[in-house]
Amino acid sequence: MPEITFHEAIRQAIWEEMERDKDVFVLGEDVGVYGGAFKLTDGLLDHFGDKRVLDTPISESAIIGAAIGSALMGMRPIAEMQFMDFISCAFDIITNFAAKAHYRTGDSVPLVIRGPSGGNVHGGPFHSQNPEMYFAHTPGLKVIVPYSPYDAKGLLKAAVRDPDPVLFFEHKFLYRRIKEEVPEGDYVVPIGKARVRREGADISVITYGQLVGEALQAAEEIAGEGVDVEVLDLRTILPYDREAVLDTARKTGKVILMCEDTATGAFTAELSSLIAEEAFEHLDGPVIRLDHADTPVPYSPPLEMSLRPNKERLIAKIRQLAAY
Repeated sequence: MPEITFHEAIRQAIWEEMERDKDVFVLGEDVGVYGGAFKLTDGLLDHFGDKRVLDTPISESAIIGAAIGSALMGMRPIAEMQFMDFISCAFDIITNFAAKAHYRTGDSVPLVIRGPSGGNVHGGPFHSQNPEMYFAHTPGLKVIVPYSPYDAKGLLKAAVRDPDPVLFFEHKFLYRRIKEEVPEGDYVVPIGKARVRREGADISVITYGQLVGEALQAAEEIAGEGVDVEVLDLRTILPYDREAVLDTARKTGKVILMCEDTATGAFTAELSSLIAEEAFEHLDGPVIRLDHADTPVPYSPPLEMSLRPNKERLIAKIRQLAAY
């Protein structure tokens, strides 16, 4: 199997789904002539033409509105947000129309909204956000945050084929920094299923997105101190794999929850509540959360690194919990 980047895996998924289904098309700011801000749609315009690769005005609400309308008419749009930070401009039409259309009318809205999110790239407060929880609270949507190239490709393919609106968050730090062997043939990864990235017996670290890599590095380093860490990659946070979360919590009895979103109302709070309600008897220590501070992402690299979760802060939490 060829080894490809996270970036290439996403590009291949879009290309292959457009080849497979003539109703799949791409729209967004600079996705055509320029090939996308991160060059994820480069070459699509030449191959598929301007009827299926549409450059749009700088209006996220217009992009999503057009995508929803086309989805209701039987098309399968992939709408790119140049940065997921700006998805807030289309918040109303996503949460009050796309998410509720099937409940209200029985109509499917097979829409994918994808784009880069996350920090650790020193992009500042408007290009480094993790806005997934605005939408993970909304029934009718699906929210995916992959870590690996294999999962990114398989989950994006699954999202395109799904009858419901799917938000697909791509951590920009991963685009060209992570590689993995990915099958050349067609495959999908099921939405809503977590994956154990590393088996362990002492402490469970549950996370998603780019922080999976930080967790795996921390687990390898702390193993030298005799602490065996299990790492669970959620992959999807709406719907999320409740059984996988409970299984790992019951297995190790000690849990650290980590995400890059700001702490108040982060997804780690949902997970902590689930574990407290349904796995309390199995716990041998407090459930610990490690999130971003409740502040916008600073431009300053030292400030950003001091406020976001990372390997070093996680290792400190692992030592704390192991000694409990």
